[in-house]
Amino acid sequence: MSVLYVVVTVVTIVVTGGIAIADFARAKFVLANSAEVGVPQSMLPLLGGLKAAGAVGLLLGLLGMDILGIAAAGGLVLFFIGAVAVHVRARVFYNMAFPGTYLALAVASFALAISQ
Repeated sequence: MSVLYVVVTVVTIVVTGGIAIADFARAKFVLANSAEVGVPQSMLPLLGGLKAAGAVGLLLGLLGMDILGIAAAGGLVLFFIGAVAVHVRARVFYNMAFPGTYLALAVASFALAISQ
């Protein structure tokens, strides 16, 4: 297991877990962003759950459940592609760096998990 894989995956776990917690807590910035891109507040628990599941799957991948880590990373890649697409559809570009960064981390985690 390479140091790069561990570092990138841990960063992905922390940021994805953090935004999942913000979804569950209905943080003010989450509510504002979801309203702006047209995502109903009723979807926040589901979205937070998917993010949390991805973070837990990545952690389990680090702990030796390789296939689960790969699946979790792949799921997060798909999730954040969807998030970027929702921002594009709503023409909300000024904060595209957030879903773009999450997507980049998920892609890096996926690529590094596969290479292990």
